[in-house]
Amino acid sequence: MTELTNVSELAKHFSDEGAAYELLERIRWPDGPICPHCGVIDHAYYLAPLSGVRVTRTGKVSYRRVWKCADCRQQFSVLVGTIFEDSHLPLSKWLLAIHLLCAGKNGVSALELSRTLGIAYKSAWHMAHRIRYAMTQPALAAKLQGTVESDETYIGGKRKGFATRQEAALHRMDNKTPVHTLVERGGEARSRVLQAVTGDTLGEALREQVEPSATLMTDELKAYRTLGREFAAHELVNHSAGEYARGAAHINTAEGFFSQLKRSIDGTHHHVSAWHLHRYLSEFDFRYSTRKMKDGERTERAIRQTAGKRLQYRATISAETHPPAAPEESGQLRLL
Repeated sequence: MTELTNVSELAKHFSDEGAAYELLERIRWPDGPICPHCGVIDHAYYLAPLSGVRVTRTGKVSYRRVWKCADCRQQFSVLVGTIFEDSHLPLSKWLLAIHLLCAGKNGVSALELSRTLGIAYKSAWHMAHRIRYAMTQPALAAKLQGTVESDETYIGGKRKGFATRQEAALHRMDNKTPVHTLVERGGEARSRVLQAVTGDTLGEALREQVEPSATLMTDELKAYRTLGREFAAHELVNHSAGEYARGAAHINTAEGFFSQLKRSIDGTHHHVSAWHLHRYLSEFDFRYSTRKMKDGERTERAIRQTAGKRLQYRATISAETHPPAAPEESGQLRLL
């Protein structure tokens, strides 16, 4: 039974920093403390402060629970090797932020996080990106099976200031970024940013994410006619001819995913940078893939995925001036 059924239950943990640490330890270490230095499980002991309060070198009270490994004799806490490591923000606020991003169907903007948690906007912005990074699908995740829908859309606003409609039509795609999504019916969604919608980029995504035994559902895009031969079956619908469903052949599930994505970006975030779009896609993929879970279960799963991932602020802001490389465009961030 999850401890995080709703915000009122979570309040018991984010109102007390010590309780927040104990909760994270129960979620990350169900079989006992795991030493991040040597990997030994349940062979560490808690270093209780002699005065009852742990004080840092600067004189501030620290609620961090410190453990010491009985094998390698190294000290550690539950934060080591996670997105929380080296953060100056209270762990209780991190837990609340994760819950808000997991429970909000349309996501949560950095400005709203800033107001809710009482922290600076810059801190809230980076916190949200760290959480989205934790939500990223593991690289070795199982491929999609059964019936899989494949579709593309474009994210971004229109360029303005053109003298004529013809000129505006010529440049109507300049500010838009192509996004490709694969949706397993009844299962998960996998999205990525593409540099261009071509047979090569679509083929790479399909081969990487979909089992050859799957049934592929697409629209009439020419590239799919060749790629569809690599799978057990391929059904397509001709949108240009007004056909949107033919029995079980349709891509309405993928289009429903895009509809939710675009409404959330327009209504919640208003603007999403093309260089950070892949992290927002990870967030929406995660919520869609865990849609059958309760909010508390989804929060716990996100917390478990915080291990082994660390995104530093300098890596995040560098994308504003230096576009990410191809692996990062596909949803993989540099691990620091």
